[in-house]
Amino acid sequence: MDRAVRKGAIALDEMLNDIEVPSLDVPDLDGSFVPTGEAKDLFAEKKRAAWKDVQQAEARCDFAPNKVRISYRNPAFGIISLWKKSIYGRTLTEIKSDESMVEKFAEGMNTLIRQILGHSLASGDWCIVTSPKRRHKTQNFASMISAKLGELLGIPFYEDLAECHSKHRVGAVFTFGKEPPKESNIIVFDDFVTTGATMISMRELLMPLGKNLVFFTGINNKL
Repeated sequence: MDRAVRKGAIALDEMLNDIEVPSLDVPDLDGSFVPTGEAKDLFAEKKRAAWKDVQQAEARCDFAPNKVRISYRNPAFGIISLWKKSIYGRTLTEIKSDESMVEKFAEGMNTLIRQILGHSLASGDWCIVTSPKRRHKTQNFASMISAKLGELLGIPFYEDLAECHSKHRVGAVFTFGKEPPKESNIIVFDDFVTTGATMISMRELLMPLGKNLVFFTGINNKL
C-alpha cells in the first residue's frame, strides 16, 4: 500500500483488525518435517556462493492464521502480508519446491485481497504484476501464484512486466519489459518479502505511471 494515497484510493490500516483469513490445511508444517527420499526442487537452479549463508539459516513459515500485517518500508509505503516468518514450520525452499503450494498461496491471497479491496474489484479496472524473474526464469514461484491469483480475482496478470539486469537486490533498477498496464489500479504481489528492496524497486518503476498501487506479499520474512 502506498502512503501517498491518491483520490479514490482505499485507506487500509484500520481494516486489518477486522480481517479473518482462514488457516490453510498444509501438511508437515512442524519442525520435524522430513522429505521422503531426495526432494526435487521444481524451481532449483545452480546456487551461487552468495546464497550459502542464507541457506544455512533458512527462514520458515508455519502458516498460522491471523498474522495479517502492514509493514512499512523506506521510502514509506505499506506492504500487506498474509503470513509471518516463524521459528517452526516448512522452510522457504520446501515451500517453493511443492507445486501444490502455488494454489494454496493463491487461495489465501484471494481471500485477503477480496476482504480488503471489496467491491472496488468489481470495477474491472485492476490488474496484478510481480517482480522480475531472476534466479528462476522458467518456473517462477511468484509468477505462478500471480497467474493463478489473477484467475481467482478475475483480473489480468501481466507476466514479465518488469525486468532487472542487476544481480543485486538492494538498489536494483527495474525497467519495463512490456507495455505498462492500462488499468488504473495495480496489485503488486511477491511471494515473500524480507527487506522490501524488491518492492521498493517495483514502486520506483510504477509510480511515474500515476496509478493506484497496492502491495501484497504471501510471507513477511521477518520475526
